[in-house]
Amino acid sequence: MTDNQLKSDVELELRWNPEVDARHIVVEADNGAVTLSGYVPSYHEKTRAVSTAEQVYGVKVVADEIEVRLHATHAKEDSEIARSVAHVLAWNTVLAGQQIKATVSNGHVMLTGEVDFEYVRQEASRATGCVLGVKSVANRIVVKPRVPASEVEKQIRNALARNAAISARQVHVTTLGNKAVLTGHVHSLAEDRIARNAVWRAGGIAEVEDRLLIQP
Repeated sequence: MTDNQLKSDVELELRWNPEVDARHIVVEADNGAVTLSGYVPSYHEKTRAVSTAEQVYGVKVVADEIEVRLHATHAKEDSEIARSVAHVLAWNTVLAGQQIKATVSNGHVMLTGEVDFEYVRQEASRATGCVLGVKSVANRIVVKPRVPASEVEKQIRNALARNAAISARQVHVTTLGNKAVLTGHVHSLAEDRIARNAVWRAGGIAEVEDRLLIQP
């Protein structure tokens, strides 16, 4: 696939996604590496633009240089954003009761604390990123399982084998304590993310080292 074709495919996919206002997003492609620049009106759209580009066939890596330019009606004081984030953390069924703290500075949110699973950490980013006025989210939450998992490697291999979106014969996992290492190859960044998410669901994993190659 040529760089121009990949650039065109990413642009079409961004325009196809109703969650993203792609009118001011600039796409560049170089040998499978895609750079997104320009601006969007919310942090949520920024994250959706990146994940949308990752799903396009032929994309190996995405560099996110998109700026968030809030609509005037969406601009909020830090105190307002902090109250909204606190409500999100308290009322979200995944996040309620978790040891997560948030600080806000000029619309930029920093999350800290400890959780047991990666999906909780990801949900914290997703939920706070949807709050009006948020320009960015720095997720410093640490995944620290309470109990070391036994037979984690076997559980992960079985999970990969069950997943129809990836080939377990091409993705391999080994564990070193509470760290999982992924090797082999997948066909897209979307498949890479699916493999990582499958590993993160294992209760005894606190770190994932992704060595998967993208081979469209």
